[in-house]
Amino acid sequence: MAAASSTCYSFGRFVLKTSQVFIRSKLSIAFVNKKPVLPGHVLVSPIRVVQRFKDMTVDEVSDLFKVVQLVSTEIQTYHRSSSFTMAMQDGEEAGQTVQHVHVHILPRKAGDFERNDDVYSEIERHNNKLHVDKEGGKWRSDEDMAEEAFALRNLFDKIHTQNI
Repeated sequence: MAAASSTCYSFGRFVLKTSQVFIRSKLSIAFVNKKPVLPGHVLVSPIRVVQRFKDMTVDEVSDLFKVVQLVSTEIQTYHRSSSFTMAMQDGEEAGQTVQHVHVHILPRKAGDFERNDDVYSEIERHNNKLHVDKEGGKWRSDEDMAEEAFALRNLFDKIHTQNI
């Protein structure tokens, strides 16, 4: 695992700043969410821009899910959660709005949604309204995202010093 390099990353039609990335493996990145559904809602994506899961290489799939496993475990601990939701929307009918494979990781706590499966509706609502949040505000600032990613980079650097 390495801290992000000095480059930016493509994420579908968006550009991710290195300051938003907290893990970079050989083939994947983990980064903070511009509009998290819950505290700790982060994303993991292959570095290569690939729209559909079926188009990923075997090595990319393996690397992606190694990073998902690592991130989900540590995010739960960091956010004092004992559960998490993992979601991937693959294709338009599945709700994919960013044309780049990515996995949502959301640490979960009792009562965070009225009905447990409301998390999926909230992710869909979140994805369909990428420009305005539920309070009518804008996306998180770059500074806020960089601050969260910095804290997570420090967490992962302390816990995991070897490459993934």
